Amino acid sequence: MLFTLLKGFTVSISLICAIGAQNAFVLKQGLLKNNIFWVCTVCFLCDFLLMCLGVFGVGEIISANNVLLITLTLAGAIFLFTYGFLSFRSAFKGLSQLSVQNGRTNKISVLSSITATLGITLLNPHVYLDTVVIIGGVSVTLASSMEKLAFVTGTLLASLIWFYSLGYGAQKLSVYFTRPKVWQVIEFCIGVLMWAIALSLLFFLYTQFIS
Repeated sequence: MLFTLLKGFTVSISLICAIGAQNAFVLKQGLLKNNIFWVCTVCFLCDFLLMCLGVFGVGEIISANNVLLITLTLAGAIFLFTYGFLSFRSAFKGLSQLSVQNGRTNKISVLSSITATLGITLLNPHVYLDTVVIIGGVSVTLASSMEKLAFVTGTLLASLIWFYSLGYGAQKLSVYFTRPKVWQVIEFCIGVLMWAIALSLLFFLYTQFIS
């Protein structure tokens, strides 16, 4: 069972660590000190739901439903283009979002943080590909329900460690990112990443359903 748990941990961490929209978002919220506990918790709970769905047999339903796949892909592309635009706008304004006033940073509400985290997570089809399809596909090779339970425990442990480490690690480093020039570079890179992922989603639609 330990080997199966470690297998789940390895597969999950290799997928989660890849640079993507969700990780960039968590990193940014950590730097801004914006409700990072709730951001990390929502990311983990989404992984918990989607990984369990994948391991226990629902992945094939989502991957086989073209209407759902197209809808999620278009919604994700629109969301990422919008988020990328906001990052570019912040970059070109040249103002640091980490400006400190009397030792405190400007913060948004918990509800706003949760809503944005749900959007960046659930409107990205790559999340379903990683958690439901790939992890679900790997778990198909497991014979017993106990092995699947050990496997999904490993995947969730990786998710738990990664998101809280990323969020709170960035929070600790936020003092080094208060200069406007540094934040301009961060915002610009996030904008490029968001738009690149959005374009890749549209390219996926083109290759799968148009060409």
